[in-house]
This record gives sequence, C-alpha cells and structure tokens, in this order.
Amino acid sequence: MADLAQIGVSGLAVMGRNLARNLARNGFSVALHNRTSARTKSLVAEHGDEGTFVPTETLEEFVAALERPRRVVIMVKAGAPTDAVIDELVPLLDEGDIVIDCGNAHYADTRRREADLRERGLHFVGAGVSGGEEGALLGPSIMPGGSKESYATLGPMFEKIAAHVDGTPCCVHVGPDGAGHFVKMVHNGIEYADMQLIAEAYDLLRDGLGASAADLSRIFAEWNTGDLASFLIEITAEVLGHTDAATGQAFVDVVLDQAEQKGTGRWTVQTALDLGVPVTGIAEATFARALSAHPEQRDAAREALPGPARGSVPVSDRDAFVDDVRKALYASKVVAYAQGYDQMAAASAEYGWDIDLGAMATIWRGGCIIRARFLDRIKDAYAEERPASLLVAPYFRDAVAEGQEAWRRIVAHAAKAGIPTPGFSSALAYYDALRADRLPAALIQGLRDFFGAHTYKRVDREGTFHTLWGGDRAEVEA
Repeated sequence: MADLAQIGVSGLAVMGRNLARNLARNGFSVALHNRTSARTKSLVAEHGDEGTFVPTETLEEFVAALERPRRVVIMVKAGAPTDAVIDELVPLLDEGDIVIDCGNAHYADTRRREADLRERGLHFVGAGVSGGEEGALLGPSIMPGGSKESYATLGPMFEKIAAHVDGTPCCVHVGPDGAGHFVKMVHNGIEYADMQLIAEAYDLLRDGLGASAADLSRIFAEWNTGDLASFLIEITAEVLGHTDAATGQAFVDVVLDQAEQKGTGRWTVQTALDLGVPVTGIAEATFARALSAHPEQRDAAREALPGPARGSVPVSDRDAFVDDVRKALYASKVVAYAQGYDQMAAASAEYGWDIDLGAMATIWRGGCIIRARFLDRIKDAYAEERPASLLVAPYFRDAVAEGQEAWRRIVAHAAKAGIPTPGFSSALAYYDALRADRLPAALIQGLRDFFGAHTYKRVDREGTFHTLWGGDRAEVEA
C-alpha cells in the first residue's frame, strides 16, 4: 500500500487549492478531495511537481488515504455547506481524528460543532486563516482554536506553513472551541474599520487638495514609510496609482462607489452588542458600506438635501493639511484596534478562553490583511501588563495625544466641508467619552427611572434607588 498522506484538504476552490499547495511545498504529503473531481485533477496537473499530492475521488477514498490520527481540513462555504460535509465525514472517522474548518465560520457554529464532535471522540478545530489567496499559498496568519491535544499534532504543520516575522510563525493556539474563529472575526472587523478610515483620509485629501489619484498615491506611499506602514496603506498607494486600461482614467474613478461585504463585519458588531463592548469604529465602517449600497436613497438625497459643495472649504496650507490627515488617521486607527482588543478580552472572559492578546498582535504582524508596523507596539503593550484599554498604554497614549489637535481640526474641517467621516468622528467621540470626568448617562438613567422605574445608583452612597415620580417624588431604596 502506498504511503499515507499526513493531512487532507477537502474543498479545492482558490483558498483550499492554495492551502494544499502551501502544505505540499513545505514537505507535507496532502490528500485531495473535491465534490467535483475536475478541480482535483486540475490541481495535480498544474502543480503536481510542487510536492506530494494524493488525489481521491470519494470521501471514503479520501479518509482511507490519511495517516492516523487523521487531519482533515475543510475549505467550503460557511454555514449549511460546512455542516453537510461534516455530516458526511464524521461516520468515516475514528476516535482521536481531527477535523479542521479553515473557512470564515461564525464562532457560535464552531462552538456547537466542537461540542458535538467531542462527544463522538473527535477533535474539531475552527482555524481562522487570513491573507487571502496569496497568503494561503505563501504564508498566512493562522488562528486555530480547539483543544490543546489537537494543536499538539496540528500546530507544527500550521506553524511551518504560516507567515514568519523575525523568525516567529504567525500562528498560535488561540484557545478552546470557537476562540480561533472569534479572533478571526474580530480581525476582519478591524479590517473593515481600517479600510473605512483609509477611504475617509483619501476623501478628505482629494476634496481638500483637489489632487489627482496619482498625487494621492504618492502621499500614501510616503505614509507607508512611517508609523502608518501597513499592508492596507501599501496597497492603497497601488490602487490609487493604477490607471484603467479601457478609459485611461484613474482606476478608482471608474469603480462604482458601492462597497460590498460578506458578513464578518456585521458579525463583529452583533457580537459586540451581545458582549456590551462599544466597537463604534467597526460599526460605523459596516454601516458606511451599507449606506453606500443604497443608490436610490443617495440619488434622492443628492437632489433634495442642501449642504456645502465639494471643494467649497479651502485649505490654506496643503502640507499642514496632509500631515493633519495622517495624524487623524493614525489616532483613529489606534481606537479601532483598541476596541477590537476590548472585544476579544470580553469574549475571552465570557467563554473562559484565556486568549493571549499580545500573541494575537504577534501573529497578525505577517500574512494577514491588517498586518502593520504598529502591531509590534501592541505586542509590547501587552507584554508589560494588560492595560485597561490599549489607548492608555504609554506608547499609544502619547502617540494619540501628540496627534489630538490635528485629529480635532480634521473632524471639524470635514463637518464644515460636508465630507462624511463616520470613522474619524466616531473614533474621536469614543476617545472623548473615555476621558470624560462625567458622562450624560446620568440623565439617561434618570429618564429610565422616570418612565420605567428602572432605578439608579448615587454617587454619594451605596445602594439602588427609585424616585416616586408619579407621587410626592420621594426617594426610596429599591
């Protein structure tokens, strides 16, 4: 009998195909399976010389081709398709085998699947994989959840195929059951916020400077050499510098201004609401995409609603304005990451995951979409102690304070110029709310007590109280 494969990949669309190739390139023998065998044959025909592939046509043949404990990677659409593959696969497996979902599953589904397979003596690993199709092939950031036992056998493989920064693999065991997919979800939420902030910076510069996309490409390229250095800033410069072959215009000017989304941003916001964590930057980014996708409302509003015309608010000092936008972008970006980290901390406490937040910064430094220079600063912040908020960690506190006045000028300029900046504006509001001596929540609580007898607490003594609003307005202990 031929040698058995060390790991299998079922689902050979672009991501699955590239992950299988990455595994083979790194010396692992890989069993292949796809519902339609044409994709399996195509992969072997085109890339069979990259390593050892074991093509199979049925799930039974696929499972039989794997050494034990079997390691089976599923790369199919999230939701019902994943459940369907698991239902077919599980009866063919033996105790101790490992099923790994590397898709963008909802963490609650992963928790359910992990508990179900655990009862059957199987390991289920929800692994977030970031980096797109290129990352899957050349080295992604990998965020596996599941049991420590499963990571003991799976981890060395994933660590080898992951991106590496300073000799450290961008892969770590995140925590039990759904922890890996939760962290990947938050990563994507931060990605939403990051892209929205970059888009707002672009919009502000284009309106304020009247500059061409090519000019702005050079500005973003310059920013990519400093504190803002990141994959998203790098590719922003690339996209803005690209010329459309069909029209000769700047590429960004021929793209329809309606942003799509696959759902991970929404999941991040919905989950944050359940956990009671304000992720305002991610929420505004998600809603901004939703607003852009309603052209009928935008067309009607454009005709009916008055406001400043584009370019009607002059910029007196171009260089100073560019630097203000840069500082506002950096400060707002710090807020987005701080909120995402708060959400991971809250979920870790809620579900007993014990997530190492510093390690998340470490594995996001390479391979993933939000990789950025300042992730080293986040790693350092959590290495020293777990700050109450990333914003109060000394480096970020000082960096945001240094850019604070520029941030305020830019938000004020945007309001005067009629430029929508929900990301910049909400980030600044969050910053000011955090540092406020007293919030108007006191009035909200008073109103709640008035109409619903929801009670309140006092600043001057312990206890919970209610005012008899409909009577003599005496205060009673609740």
